[in-house]
Formats: sequence, C-alpha cells, structure tokens
Amino acid sequence: MKRRARGYLLIECLVYIGLVLAVLGVAYAALYRCIDRSVLLRRNVDDITSALHAGERWRADVRSCGAGIRLETTPDGQLLHLPSTRGEIIYRFAGNSLTRRLGEASWTTVLSNLKSSAMQADSRQSVAAWRWEVELEPRAKASANPSRLRPMFTFLAVPQSK
Repeated sequence: MKRRARGYLLIECLVYIGLVLAVLGVAYAALYRCIDRSVLLRRNVDDITSALHAGERWRADVRSCGAGIRLETTPDGQLLHLPSTRGEIIYRFAGNSLTRRLGEASWTTVLSNLKSSAMQADSRQSVAAWRWEVELEPRAKASANPSRLRPMFTFLAVPQSK
C-alpha cells in the first residue's frame, strides 16, 4: 500500500499569493476611486449649498427694498445697488467672487469660486422683478470629468411695492 503525500507545491503557493495580491490591488484601486469621488462630491455639495444660501440672502435683500434698484457696470465689476432702511446694500461681482456691503461697512465675500454672474432687471407684465444668474466654477480634478457637472442657478426676486 502506497502512501500519497498531500500538500501544496511551491509553484501553487506562488500562484495563490499572486491571485490574492491581484484581487487586493483591484480592491484598493476601487476603494481609492470611491473615496476620491466622495470627496469631490462633498466639495460640490458645499459649493451648491453656499450658492443657495447666497441666492436666498440676495432674494431677501431685493424683497426688502422698494424702488430705486440700479445696476452699474464699472471697471471693478458689476454693482447692484439696493436701497434699504438699514442703508444701501451693494453686491459686487469681480474676478471670481461675489461680495456684499451694507452701508459703509467693509466688503464681505458672499460667494467665491464663480465662473459667471449676471444680475439684471426682468420686467414682467405688471411686476418689475430682478434675476440673478450664477454659474459656479466646476471643481477641476484629474480623475473626474469637470464638464459633467455645471452648477448653474437662477434666482428671481420681486422688490417690495410701496
């Protein structure tokens, strides 16, 4: 009666180790890609949230003022003057950021990382409304295609009638 030895050959062990390393490498690459996309998504969500908050603040400022809103284009950028009871509120788009000033206070940044911003009068049949169209600069990342996401917003507001 012959006794057969059971066991693994060295070549079989190397093949199994190679397969395990290949599976772990693919899993690591997939995990890294998921983490990368998650971080990119979080940054885009933060930018969109900031834009929505800035749009709601702009709408509240336009609604609180009466007539006399004027739009001015200067070398410093586009200025929107909103007269209010607390003092004149001015929005300025210059470079890639939107800043706001109340009265004679200093400029505060409302929104940064902008690609374009346009505020304009939007006359309707019996209402004089204002429109603000804003486009955020997409986050450039080598692993993600920035052209797939174009965050654009349009905010409408109607000044308070006196």
